[in-house]
Formats: sequence, C-alpha cells, structure tokens
Amino acid sequence: MDRPTLRQDPAQAWDPKVYATNARFVADLAGAVVDLLAPQPGERILDLGCGDGALTKKIAEAGAEVLGVDASENLVRATQDLGLSAQVVNGHHLEFSQEFDAVFSNAALHWMQDPEAVIAGVRRALKSGGRFVAEFGGAGNVAKLVAAINEELTQRGQPGLKGHPWYFPTPDAYRALLEGHGFRVEQIGLIDRPTKLPGDIGGWLDTFADSFLRVLEPGDRAAARDGIVERLRDRICDEDGVWWADYVRLRFKAFLEY
Repeated sequence: MDRPTLRQDPAQAWDPKVYATNARFVADLAGAVVDLLAPQPGERILDLGCGDGALTKKIAEAGAEVLGVDASENLVRATQDLGLSAQVVNGHHLEFSQEFDAVFSNAALHWMQDPEAVIAGVRRALKSGGRFVAEFGGAGNVAKLVAAINEELTQRGQPGLKGHPWYFPTPDAYRALLEGHGFRVEQIGLIDRPTKLPGDIGGWLDTFADSFLRVLEPGDRAAARDGIVERLRDRICDEDGVWWADYVRLRFKAFLEY
C-alpha cells in the first residue's frame, strides 16, 4: 500500500547532525516511556515521530518488528542509515489499518497540532487490544522559553507568537481525546522534568525554535536569537553556567478496546 508523505515544513527543517549535537538528551531521557511500552519479541510496533532512530533502535533490539515514521526526510534517512525500517509519513494522515500491536511516540506529538487526526490514525493503525504509549510536551512545557521568545519578537514588532509550532495539552484534555476515540487510559499525567542542556540555550533555539524566528526578516534572525539567549540567562542558567530547559512532559499508556 502506498503511504502518504509530507515534505518538510518550511518553517521547521531538521538537520540530523545538529539534532545529535543539541538534542541527544531527548532519547537519553526516554528510558521511562520505553519501559512503559515494554516491547516484546515478535510484536509489530509503529514509532510515530521516530526522529533519528535512536529509540527505534532500542525497540528493535528488544526483539520487536518496528517501523519508524517521521515527517522529516532528513531524519528518516538517518533512521534508515541505522539499518532500520523507516518511512516519511505525515502523522496527521496515518493510513495503516490494524497492523500494529503498539504505537509508540516520544517527544513528537506536540509537533502535531491536530490531535484528533493523529489519534484517529493511531486507532486505525492498531490491532484490537493494542496499546498507545507516548511522552510529549504537556501543559506548561518550556513556558519560560516561550515567554522570552514572545518578548523578543514583540519588541521587534512581531506579537502573538505567529510561528508557534506546538500543542501542549493538559492530562484531562488529552484523556478526553483518547477516550473519545475508544481508548481506555491506564495512566496519564504530567512530569516536571527540568532538563540539563549540552550547551547554552542557543543550541536549543537553533534545533527547535526555527519556526519562531522565520517570521522575521533573514537579516534580523541572528540578533533576535542572541536577544532571546540574553533574556533567558537569568531565568534558566544556574550559577555554574549550566542551562536548564523548563520541560514538562505528558506521559500516558492507553489500550484500544473495540
């Protein structure tokens, strides 16, 4: 069956080398949600928003047959370079039909701003009794970072965070969506997880916040980035010079009952 594909959003491009340098912590801190998935030998699992394949590889090493999908051609290619099966697929338009024992996702669902479409696609993809296990940005995630970005852009005549790319729901809101699509939610909740960054916040902005700065003229973007860094220095950089992103994660496990 032909799969739908999505070209990279021009407001957010992904470079696997930059991602590996500035965002390796995303996979490194995902042990708890992989444990919650508990992949079993012989299971067929869909890794939704697989990124560069670091967690796809862990799931495969557990003996599962795993397919990684992501909207970024560059990241899918990086996953394939690990010897894994991966396709460029739009998470809002999953067209798999009762093919998977589980759908897994880490740090990806907050990039998909139509959660109804995503959950409906996950439901279609799962076999009866299958599970949906994920962790992503929840209510309050990176609030300090977003505030500083908003301040800088507003000062530059771009109010309203026009390039805001994320969806950060409350547990109650996401539970209602899951239950509305026939899932039984076994557990769901927010986790405060201040996250140590490998460098200063500039690397994080380069990796994740490109869409915000794209609303500016190209010649203004570097100065705006530097301005955001300075606004955040007293907010998320400790006395030892270590930068901490104010992450809040929403983690859940749900089963499809039909």
